[in-house]
Amino acid sequence: MTIFFTPKQVVAPGDLLAEGDYQAGENVYRDGKRLYASAIGLAELKNKAVSVVSLRGRYMPKQGDLVIGNVIDVSLTSWLVDINAPYNAVLFASEFLSKPINPAKEDIRKHLDVGEMIVAKILAFDRTKDPALTAKGRGLGKIKKGIVLEVDVTRIPRIIGRKGSMINMLKKETGCQITIGQNGRIWIRGKTPEDEAIAANAIKKIEREAHISGLTDRVRAYILQMRSKS
Repeated sequence: MTIFFTPKQVVAPGDLLAEGDYQAGENVYRDGKRLYASAIGLAELKNKAVSVVSLRGRYMPKQGDLVIGNVIDVSLTSWLVDINAPYNAVLFASEFLSKPINPAKEDIRKHLDVGEMIVAKILAFDRTKDPALTAKGRGLGKIKKGIVLEVDVTRIPRIIGRKGSMINMLKKETGCQITIGQNGRIWIRGKTPEDEAIAANAIKKIEREAHISGLTDRVRAYILQMRSKS
């Protein structure tokens, strides 16, 4: 039994991954005793199953990116954060709290717990270890109100628009504050739940119709129509 990849190695269709008594997982096919990748992605081995996590339409972390994450685990001095990527990210308490804590006396869950969401930046990432986050800085920190929408990562540039034209129009016409994470999550805060719903529906329309020309005018008309009904 032999493995021909290192954990989280990027592989391409046809790459030999393993030979022997392994199970073929997602995006992997068997030819005799050999297992091959059937998609571009990150190779992994879990419980004798060889899989490839597809990178198509997935967010790949990059230092400096603004992301919106969901806390999925807590340790004594850090949080594990889902950032909608093949890798989970780590947020250390020192990159979130304004003062040092004593983990022997203080539970950091009281500041940020599983299921809560944050706006953060990728502090460091080099694929040899999980991305490190910082939630210190203007506009960063725990999300306490509003809604978070998830869209296809490839649609983020269209939602922003050329020189910010689309996102600026969305903010103006809906009256909402909108924060776009490069990882395909968007935080919307409006004066009312109705305003937030209109903004969310408009963004989903952009995601669906990103290939159509004249989209900014179409979305503006759609927002005005929704407002007239509310």
